[in-house]
Amino acid sequence: MGITQPPTVVFITGAFVHHSCWNPWKTYFESKGFLTIAPPWPHKSASPETLRNSHPNKDIAANRLPAITDHFDRIVRQLDQPPVLIGHSIGGLIVQLLLQRGLGRAGVAIHSVPPQGIFTFKLSFLKAGWGPLGFFTPTSRSFLMSFEQWKYAFTNGMDCDAQKEAYYQFAIPESKLIVRDTITPAARVNFENPHAPLLLTAGSDDHTIPASLNYANYKKYQKSNSTTDYALFTGRNHFVLGQPTWKEDADYILNWLGKLA
Repeated sequence: MGITQPPTVVFITGAFVHHSCWNPWKTYFESKGFLTIAPPWPHKSASPETLRNSHPNKDIAANRLPAITDHFDRIVRQLDQPPVLIGHSIGGLIVQLLLQRGLGRAGVAIHSVPPQGIFTFKLSFLKAGWGPLGFFTPTSRSFLMSFEQWKYAFTNGMDCDAQKEAYYQFAIPESKLIVRDTITPAARVNFENPHAPLLLTAGSDDHTIPASLNYANYKKYQKSNSTTDYALFTGRNHFVLGQPTWKEDADYILNWLGKLA
């Protein structure tokens, strides 16, 4: 029997982008009967333009993965019933960390940053991640992707006008520390622990999180004896939430949720 009474969906944003990237997804899931929320990260509730104009933003620069995970932990625990957790990129990692805490009735990690210990030396991954890691630069200063970096890391393969529109609509400053935290014990998952059903999705054209990382992440869960599924979508880059194909991905997720026991 599937999820017959749609619960709340908590959409968890990744790094570098504004939480308004979920607005079309919220509207679509609400049209299917779900309640939805897409809370901003701390210090990121202002508009994208305002946040860009605040760069370098010392408050954003101080954000850390444990604090962001705890931020969403508190939001989830305040809900009347366990929600579905859907996250993108670092948001997908946060979904996995929350499931480890026994939170959520199901989780979906879209092009997720992998937990600690899963790595690749693929050139696109190293190139896309070098700037955000901010080595040899002060961590007290936030990081804001240039448009050239955005085109490579997020919107590769898209029309230039669409890339520009996406940049001005969603790109915001980020903490270098939270990016570094993803390769530390702050991002540790015990893959053998039982967990709520989890779907990991990947994109064939994602430079920032190559599909091979998502598949390696998925394979790590095989001893958990819990439902863990994987789906690869052709033509998706890291801007998957805003590509013209986003509704196809959303429908796949809705169908997956409907099949859960």
